[in-house]
Amino acid sequence: MASGDRWTKDELRLAFHLYCQLPFGKLHSKNPDIMELAKLIHRTPSSVAMKLVNFASLDPAITSTGRTGLGNASKVDEEIWNEYQRDWDSLAVQSARLLEKLRGIAEAPPDDMNAENFYGETTPATVEVRRRQQFFRRSVLASYENKCCMTGITAGELLVASHIVPWNADAHNRLNPRNGLCLSALHDRAFDRGLITVTPDLSIRISSSIRDYSQEEFVRTALINLEGHKIHLPEKFRPKPEFLEFHNLHVFKGR
Repeated sequence: MASGDRWTKDELRLAFHLYCQLPFGKLHSKNPDIMELAKLIHRTPSSVAMKLVNFASLDPAITSTGRTGLGNASKVDEEIWNEYQRDWDSLAVQSARLLEKLRGIAEAPPDDMNAENFYGETTPATVEVRRRQQFFRRSVLASYENKCCMTGITAGELLVASHIVPWNADAHNRLNPRNGLCLSALHDRAFDRGLITVTPDLSIRISSSIRDYSQEEFVRTALINLEGHKIHLPEKFRPKPEFLEFHNLHVFKGR
C-alpha cells in the first residue's frame, strides 16, 4: 500500500488503538511503536504519527488545555473515534486481533492456568482476557504518563490501572480509559474497597474508617494527608465526572 492511499477503517482502528496506549508526548515518528505499525500497514512513520496527532485533536482532554493536535482530523477519523466511544470492548479486542495477525502471531489456545483477571474474578486466563487487560492498563497508564495520579509514584511495578466504576456495574465502559485512574497498588486497593475516592471536581476524599488509624505515621502520610488534594490530571482521557460520582455514591464508604 502506498503512503498516499486513503486510510482504510481497519488501519484507522489500529491507529486509534495505538493512540490510546501512547502518552501524548510520544506521538512522533521516531517512536518504535509508531514505526512498527507503519511497517505493518505499509505507511511511513510520519504519516502514522500525523494520524495519531489528528486523533488528539478530537480528545477533549487535549483540546481543553489549548492543544489542538493538527486540527485537521477527517470525518472518518471522527467516525472511528465515536465507534470506540460506543463499544470500547469489541473494538479494542478486534484491533488487538488484527494487529497480532499482521505481526504473524497465531491465535493461541486458552491457557489452562487459573489467574485473577482484571475483572476481579478467577477464571482460566484466556487470550481474550489478556487482550483486555493489556489494552486497559496501557491506555490508562499512558494517559497519566505512567504516574500514580495521587502520589506521583512512577515505579511501573507498583502502578495499577484502577476501574472507577467496577467492571460488573457497567459492562459498556469496562475498557473505556475514562473509567480508569492510574494508582499505586496501595491506593488502588484503598480505592477499590471504598476507603478513598475522587470527587467529580477531582479532589481526593478519605473514608472515616481510615482515620481510625491516624496514629500510624505511614497511614497519615500515605493516605490521610491526601484529603482535599487534587489528583494529577491525565494528558488524555480525563475521568468522566459521572463515573467519579458513581464511585462516590456506591463504592466510597463515606466520612
